Amino acid sequence: MRRLRIVFWMILIGAVAVPAVARRAETAYSAGARAEKNNDYDAAFEAYKQAHDEKPMDPKFMAAFLRMRFYASAQHIKAGEVLRDGGKLQEAMAEFRLATQIDPSNFGAMQEVRKTTDLIQKQALEMENSVRAKVSTSLEKAAQNADGPAALELAANTPLSLHLSTTVDSVYKTIGKLAGFNVLIDPEYKAPKINFELKDVTVRDALAMLAMQSKTFWRPVSSNTIMVTSDNGGKRKELEQNVMRTFYLRNAATPAELQQAAGTIKGILDINRIQVTPEQRSLTVRGTPDQMILAAKLIEDIDKPKSEVVIDVTVMEVSRSRLSTIGTNPPTSATVTLSPIGSTSSGSGSGSGSGITLNTFTGLTANDVQVSIPGASFAALASDSNTKVIQRPEIRAIDSEKSTLKIGDRVPIATGSFQSGLGGSVNTQFQYLDVGVNIDITPYVHSEHEVTLKMSLEISSVTGVQNLGGISQPTIGQRRIEHEARLMDGEVNLIGGILEDSESKSLSGYPWLTKIPILKYLFGQETKDRSQNEIVFAITPHIIRFNEVTDDNLRMVDIGTGTNVTYRARENKAGVAGADPGQPVPQPAEPQPPIAATPAVTRSSKP
Repeated sequence: MRRLRIVFWMILIGAVAVPAVARRAETAYSAGARAEKNNDYDAAFEAYKQAHDEKPMDPKFMAAFLRMRFYASAQHIKAGEVLRDGGKLQEAMAEFRLATQIDPSNFGAMQEVRKTTDLIQKQALEMENSVRAKVSTSLEKAAQNADGPAALELAANTPLSLHLSTTVDSVYKTIGKLAGFNVLIDPEYKAPKINFELKDVTVRDALAMLAMQSKTFWRPVSSNTIMVTSDNGGKRKELEQNVMRTFYLRNAATPAELQQAAGTIKGILDINRIQVTPEQRSLTVRGTPDQMILAAKLIEDIDKPKSEVVIDVTVMEVSRSRLSTIGTNPPTSATVTLSPIGSTSSGSGSGSGSGITLNTFTGLTANDVQVSIPGASFAALASDSNTKVIQRPEIRAIDSEKSTLKIGDRVPIATGSFQSGLGGSVNTQFQYLDVGVNIDITPYVHSEHEVTLKMSLEISSVTGVQNLGGISQPTIGQRRIEHEARLMDGEVNLIGGILEDSESKSLSGYPWLTKIPILKYLFGQETKDRSQNEIVFAITPHIIRFNEVTDDNLRMVDIGTGTNVTYRARENKAGVAGADPGQPVPQPAEPQPPIAATPAVTRSSKP
């Protein structure tokens, strides 16, 4: 009676609990709908999330939860951008982090978190530098006040029209008088006579064309003075400016990556003096101002963060075993015992024995023999068992870097033995093998949100023990697949076919009689055993960081000639380098680069 009451209360509680869960989900959904109408996306997200948690398989609740998750995350991203534009970096970071917590798959929120982190670090570094400047010694102040390269500053860069037939130094001095700067001529330079004619060119272009025609080069001595000499290797080495700059690479992680960046700068820009400092992840470069500007551009192009991928791995192992036994287990042996009736254990005379003599066999009858036969049994048994094992590890990997996941045990394996001393004990050496789920994945991130995965997937287990040389050694069962696939972001790749199927059949009973159909089950027993074991891997990559390549990284840059690396600033229709038409010229963060010794020709239209 007590058991019946317990069952009754359990049924009653279940009947009440199921509708209660449904009511709670509907109530939360209604609250979310009201909050969504009021544009309160955070409250709507929490309500829809509660409804989805109560009934996760309901499509209505799932669709509302996913939709509001996107809207709420986007709202926090927009609020963070407004705060960041207002200089409130910490508040903006809180909004961006909240957006990633609401929607962990929002790639834009992750990008904003990284950008804001860089801004915060830069701001902290600037504050640290300002504090250091206040307490620095006179030597440090002198180092901080070290001047940059001299740059020629032109009061005006209006177009010129020239038609001269005179020596080279006179042409330089004429341009200097027209543009308002001084010209110094190397005493060792012998100026030849040339015919020089230009129409509607800027002062900088006129200097470039004159240097090219006369095979000379010039360098700024101060903001309003230049030095002119012949263009040859010796004079360039003697007079050309050299500057030094340290570049701190943000994304180089190893000395090899720093050396690769240094090799790129050396090979492209012909800079031979580069010092690598792995501890600071920096490159200290010495070269001309033009080379330094182009080196900064090149480092900006190649110093990119590596792409990152989160890989969801689902390991599904399904085992099934079926066993059937039917038939009779008949007796297959008999025991015969001789026990004559009336035999005694005592005898006359000096002889004594078991009571059985040769004369006893003369009077044996059927009653004197006992036969023992084991009983027979009939069996009809069928069993069917299923086993399902699911593992869902997650791996985060960097582009082109190998990631390893091991789930299982380490099993000792004897690898050898040695004897310590003469007559000493024998010591056995062991090594450990990883048994379980072993996964090695190397991702390669491509454009268009595609990933190539180079995978090695292995399932192993201890299947038995063998005795080898007196040592019990485990037998390792292994299923392994090496695979390479190119997938889209979020695309699922199923790797199956690792199937083990074994079937055994045995028949025991009387010979010949077990061959008779149907009647064989009266004289014998049949046993069938079949087992199946299948493993399926589901691999899903999620790209969480791309190698950002901008249009500025892809554009071509003029770096001079094959023998001389020179820098030339872009000019727009207004004739101002680096300025937009109709906009004021922005002040550079660093001193203006000097005019190149042999700058390239750039034409500018007459205003």
